[in-house]
Amino acid sequence: MKVRVERDLLVESVAWVGRSLPSRPSVPILAGLLMEATEGQLTLSGFDYETSHRVTLPAQVADPGSCLVSGRLVADIVKSLPHQAIDFHVDGAKVMLVCGTARFTLQTLPVGEYPALPEQPPASGVIRSEVFAQAVSQVAASASRDDTMPVFTGVQVEIEGSTITLLATDRYRLAVRELEWEPDDPELTATTLIPARALSETAKAMSGSTLTLSLDQNAAGGDGLAGFAGEVSGGERWTTTRLLDGSFPKVRNLMPDAAAIQTRVRVPTAMLVEAVKRVALVAERNAPIRITFTAEGATLDAGSGEEAHASEEIEIQLTGEPVTVGFNPTYLLDGLHAIGTPVAQLAFTQPTKPAELTGTTELVASDGEPLTDFRYILMPVRLHG
Repeated sequence: MKVRVERDLLVESVAWVGRSLPSRPSVPILAGLLMEATEGQLTLSGFDYETSHRVTLPAQVADPGSCLVSGRLVADIVKSLPHQAIDFHVDGAKVMLVCGTARFTLQTLPVGEYPALPEQPPASGVIRSEVFAQAVSQVAASASRDDTMPVFTGVQVEIEGSTITLLATDRYRLAVRELEWEPDDPELTATTLIPARALSETAKAMSGSTLTLSLDQNAAGGDGLAGFAGEVSGGERWTTTRLLDGSFPKVRNLMPDAAAIQTRVRVPTAMLVEAVKRVALVAERNAPIRITFTAEGATLDAGSGEEAHASEEIEIQLTGEPVTVGFNPTYLLDGLHAIGTPVAQLAFTQPTKPAELTGTTELVASDGEPLTDFRYILMPVRLHG
């Protein structure tokens, strides 16, 4: 193999493929970055048996071929090189990397022992990548990071025709986002559970292109695959990830019924974010902050009188009954950052029942409808005293 490629394209591509390389591989061969040179292009691949990444980029190929090298070592090397073309030349069991006056000789790994990458499932439809990336970022933060309960580490993707619904929960909050896409089959109905981390990284990496979604409809749970493909920075990227096995909890009953809502509060998002951050400085770890919503405004309290204590009042618009509720400040801030609108709306049925946080653009018109494509359901924390 003998190939020349632009340094900047290579740095970005190697970094992306490197995300699928395990830091502590169960099989040493999985630490390898597979490089395959064909006419006019270089393909880089990585695989850890759960997630695969593949990218093609334009290259000057003098001699087609393939090699397998340490992915993390190559990533560190190319990132440190000057902004010049990089040449790769395979000579027996070694590969030589040359950029300007810098030269590296690396040991190759046996290509024949590298596992075959999974095939991309058949395309299911397309969506604007920036819309998908924003939706995933809103939802994925609510997925659990506790691997002892895998089902909560995923994002459930529900497809009904031209509507995709993303749901994630860690049992303390629930994030729901609806968005439109263009399915190949207008009657398509599907439900899959995709690891949140893989989905989040893929959505970010594919931003800037039209994203093709692929779902393996013939396999369920841990035997199924989700695939994503898009064109970025002059090259094409593909990724597959194995679906999570298990049943996502029936969480829709946590969403407050509009007819049962007793209190609605509207408040400038930035104002509430800053107030929560300040008051939470004195809250002990995992301790809630208390918020009292009345017609006169909202009062935020945290800490105890015996030690540090903080209190702040902000202006709000309240419709309905006054309410006092306790929230985990981190979870509340996550939701406020996720709604992405200048005004936040909180809806309550009872102080002990889940509250709904949505975004809206209007503060004055109390009868205006919220922007309901994203809903954040937050469990209150029991207050003592």
